Amino acid sequence: MGSVSTSPDALLLKSGNLSGTLQALPQLSSSTSHQFSKHLWAQDFVLHRGTLEDDRQIIDLETKPANPVWDLLAQGLTQSSTQGDGRALIVRLFLSLQEGYIARCDFLERRFEGCQQVVAAAGFLKPLAAVSKVSHPQTNPFDTMLLAVGGILAVTETSQKVPELRLFLDEETNRRLAASWVLSQPVARRRVFWVQGREDFESIGRAYQAAWALGISLVIADQPRHWLESDTGPYAHLREAFVPFDITVDEGLAQRIIDAVRAYPLPIDGVVSISDGRLPAVARASEVLGLATSPPGAYDLAGDKGATRRLEEEGRPSESFTISSLDELEEVVASRGSHIRYPLIVKPCTGWNSDCVAKVDNLDQLRDAVSRASARHASAPKSSKGVVVEPYIDGPEVDANFVLLDGEILFHEITDDFPSSGDGATAAEGGAGANFMETLMFVPSALPQDERIVLRDSLRKSILRQGFSTGVFHCEARVRNSRAHYAPRKDNGLIDLQTQEADDVAGKGGTTASCYLHEVNARPPGYLNSVGTLLAYGVDFYAIRLLMSLGPDDERERIRLLSRPFLGDAPQYSLGVTILPATREGTMETGDAIEELLEKHAERLKGCVVDHRTCKKGGSTVQGPDSSELWYIGWVSVASRESRADCLEKVRFVRDNFSYKLVGE
Repeated sequence: MGSVSTSPDALLLKSGNLSGTLQALPQLSSSTSHQFSKHLWAQDFVLHRGTLEDDRQIIDLETKPANPVWDLLAQGLTQSSTQGDGRALIVRLFLSLQEGYIARCDFLERRFEGCQQVVAAAGFLKPLAAVSKVSHPQTNPFDTMLLAVGGILAVTETSQKVPELRLFLDEETNRRLAASWVLSQPVARRRVFWVQGREDFESIGRAYQAAWALGISLVIADQPRHWLESDTGPYAHLREAFVPFDITVDEGLAQRIIDAVRAYPLPIDGVVSISDGRLPAVARASEVLGLATSPPGAYDLAGDKGATRRLEEEGRPSESFTISSLDELEEVVASRGSHIRYPLIVKPCTGWNSDCVAKVDNLDQLRDAVSRASARHASAPKSSKGVVVEPYIDGPEVDANFVLLDGEILFHEITDDFPSSGDGATAAEGGAGANFMETLMFVPSALPQDERIVLRDSLRKSILRQGFSTGVFHCEARVRNSRAHYAPRKDNGLIDLQTQEADDVAGKGGTTASCYLHEVNARPPGYLNSVGTLLAYGVDFYAIRLLMSLGPDDERERIRLLSRPFLGDAPQYSLGVTILPATREGTMETGDAIEELLEKHAERLKGCVVDHRTCKKGGSTVQGPDSSELWYIGWVSVASRESRADCLEKVRFVRDNFSYKLVGE
C-alpha cells in the first residue's frame, strides 16, 4: 500500500479542527522488540494533541485517500482531545511476520474487547484479504504504517507512565493474540442459508457480523415482513439476500428448505439454524443437499427430553418415566406405588426456556403438572403431548458449553446457574409464579475443580452418546452429591456457591459427585450467554457454528483458531449475566427501563456493565410471573476484575435499582 514520506520520528496530523503530533517510540529494552511469538510484531507511537504551525508538513486526515490507518489516527485525535491533562494516548500498530490470508478480519476488535485502557481497536483488512510480511525492525517506523493489519488506541492512567502502559499492552497482546490469525492458504468466499433470522438486530447482530468478518455471505430465510427483508433497510448490508419463507415447524419444513436452497441462483455451501425446533429439519435438508451436518436422528434425540433421559438411564435402574396423558400417569402410579419419591420435576418432552417446568411434592400436584405439560404443545403444528417426570436434584445447576471437533474438546466452559424461584418451593408453595427461569448465570464457575472435571467428562460422553461428534453444544445439568451449595457469603451476605472441604463431606458419609443431565442443545447457548463467552474468553460460538456448517474438514484450521480462549484458559473478568424478570403484567409505559437505569446510575455502573438488552420496551405487552409464557424485561451483564464478591455486589445494585412502569400505574 506504499509508505508515508515524513521525518524519521514524528508525523504532524490534522482532522477538522483537531491537530496533533504522532511520535514514534523506541523499542522497550525489556521486551523482545515488541515481537509476539513468531507471527506478529508491533510499533508504538504516542499521539500528542496541540496546535500545529507549519501547514506544509501537516497530513490532513480528511483529505487523504480512504484508509483505515488514517481513520484510527483521526479517532485518536478525537480521543486525545477529550482526555484529561497528564494522560498520554498510545497508538499501537500490528504488523505480520507471515505472508498469508487473514482468518477473520475483525480479530483485533473481538480479542481486545474489554481490555483495560484500550479505548479502540480496529482491523485494517477486508474479509479474506492477503496479508503482507513486514520485516522487523524498520529504520523508519512510518514507512510501514500502511502495511499494518490493525491497531489499538490506549490511554495511560492518571499517574501512569508511558513505558508502564506499553509493558501492560505487551502482556495483554501476548494473552489475547497468542495464536496466529494468518492462514497459509487462501480461503474462498462461501455462502450460508440461515433459517429464521431472529426477531431483531439486538438478538443476533454479533452472529451476522461474524459472518461478514469470516467472508461468509448470508442468505436469510424467514417469514415475509421480517426486519431483514428490505434491500434498503438499515441492516441489509448484513445479508446477501432475504428469502421470504414459511419457517413453521412442521413435517414439511425440511422439504421447503431443500426447495429454497435449490431455487437460489447461487451455490449454497451450508445451512444453519439456531432454533431448537428447526434443527432436525435443517439436518435432514442438509443431508439431502449433500451439505455438512450431524445425523438428523441425533437432533431428534436431543430435542426430546424424554428420549434423552431414557438414553442416560440405559442399563441402570430408571428414576424417571415418560407419559403423554393422565391415564398413563395413573398406570405408572399403580405399578410403582411407593417407589415414586418426591419432589419430582415435570416438564414437556419438547420446549425451551424452562417453559412449563414444575416441581411437585405430592400426587395431586403431579397430576396437575402433567395435565398442564401434556397440553402445552398439543396444538402446535408439530403436536407433542409427551411429558417427562424425573427426580428433583437439589445440587447446583450449571450451563456447560462445548466446542467439539471429531469428539475432541476444543473449548468448554461451565457456568453457575443460580437458583430459580422454583428451586425454593413446590408449585403449590410458590404458586404459579414459581418457575425455573434463569436468574443469574456466573462465569467462571465456583464449583470444586474435581466436580467441574466430572461435568466435563460426563457431558462429553452424553453428547457423543446422542450421535454427535462435531458441533457447538449447550448443555444443562446439575451436580448430584456436590460438596457445593448456595448460602450467604461471609463477606457481604449475598447468596453464592459455597464449598465444603472433601474431608468434611467424606467424614459425614458423603458420596461421590456425579452429573445429572437435563438436556443437550445442539446449538450455541442463548444470545446473552454466547456474547458473554465472547467477552469473557474471546471465543465466538456463532463464528464457529458458521464455519462448521461449511464442513469441518474444509474449515478445520479456522475452527481450531476461533476455539482458542485467551492464554491461560481463564476469563478476563468475573461475569454475572443477570435476568431482570417481570414482576407484574400489563402494557409497558417505560420507554427503555434498562437504559434509564444505566443513565441514572452512570457513575456507579461505569465500566462494569459490558452488555445489556431491553426485551420489553414502551408499548410492549408484559407477561407477569403467573403467565404460562416465561418472558423477562431484559438482562444486564456485569463484570468485575476485582473479585467474584465484587461482581455479585454490582449485580445486586443493578437488581435493587431496576424498575419499570406499566400503563395505568
